[in-house]
Amino acid sequence: MAVPEIWAGVDIGKEHHHCVVINPDGERLLSRRVLNDESELLELIGEVLAISTDVLWAVDLSHGGAALLIGLLLSQDQPLVYLTGLAVCRASATYKGEGKTDARDAFVIADQARVRRDLGLLRSGDEIAVDLRTLTNRRLDVVFDRTRQINRLRARLLEMFPALERSLDLVNKGPLMLLTGFQTPAAIRRAGVRRIETWLRNRKVRGAGTLAKKAVEAAQAQHTALPGEKPAAAMVVRLAKGVMALDEEIAELDALIEARFREHPHAEVIRSLPGMGPRLGAEFLAATGGDMDAFGSADRLAGFAGLAPRPRDSGRVSGNLRRPKWYHRGLLRSMYLSAMVSITTCPASKAFYQRKRDEGKGHKQALLALARRRLNVLWAMIRDGKCYQGSPPVAAAA
Repeated sequence: MAVPEIWAGVDIGKEHHHCVVINPDGERLLSRRVLNDESELLELIGEVLAISTDVLWAVDLSHGGAALLIGLLLSQDQPLVYLTGLAVCRASATYKGEGKTDARDAFVIADQARVRRDLGLLRSGDEIAVDLRTLTNRRLDVVFDRTRQINRLRARLLEMFPALERSLDLVNKGPLMLLTGFQTPAAIRRAGVRRIETWLRNRKVRGAGTLAKKAVEAAQAQHTALPGEKPAAAMVVRLAKGVMALDEEIAELDALIEARFREHPHAEVIRSLPGMGPRLGAEFLAATGGDMDAFGSADRLAGFAGLAPRPRDSGRVSGNLRRPKWYHRGLLRSMYLSAMVSITTCPASKAFYQRKRDEGKGHKQALLALARRRLNVLWAMIRDGKCYQGSPPVAAAA
């Protein structure tokens, strides 16, 4: 990347940003507070380009309040780099003065972009990858909400009916459906096994007989009605219905994610890698933006995923390798989970995993090593546009 004539650093805020433009000598050419509004931001971009069209923009946030500015800059093909908030905070300590203002932070961002040569250009990713990022992030939020709802449901049941809480697996649909109709020991005993079983079968619950029997056995173990049972039972119904509603949303999101993922040009190549299904493949595209050229090499991609250890040597200590503190958790998750699946479905992955275990590595270490190996393979597959082959083709006899 050629050295630009000016650098524009933007300190991102929720309602307002502050932009500082500097020249090669670090002198301020412009310092302005701007509203996070399209017309205001376009006016700012015009003012900066009026100073010089050879400009490098730098921001300290790559999402949230910075989304509109980033979108406008990328739509005009403006080069843009990103510095983490931690990097800006640490760099600020090396500048004179202890005060902290938006203008000072914007200057630090611009100056760091001027002196550093290790900052890669920020890319928006293709449209499908952006859509998948939105869908997968939403799915993750819903999954977390579901876990919290189940924990609340268990806590409420434990206070009211601990025997039933112990006997039910609340991650399944059947127990949740049961709780929407029967919550207290007395109500379950009055209904009996046959009535509860019929009620569950009418609602298409699998294993209705076994579930009804478990509920009645739990009810027989508790004949005491605890204080606050009636409002607690109503809360159990509400929580159970909430978990079921979240299950429906997760199923809808899975369908949307799979359909959108199949439209990506790399979908067939990614899916051919054992253990990489539509959902994990979608998470891979959402994390990488769908453009492998942005990383330059498989090693840089591995570093972005947290699969490339970093040296931490000091004095007489050498060869001390640790996982980096800053990496993309979503990309690491997709590669780790796909590696976990592959050791049961792919002979090559299973053999590699077993070799690492024989070398003395633990289960997690062996899986991480396999994830790194598979990331290299996936990189080469996408680069060459070729699907995975479990074994090299055998040459035909002459």
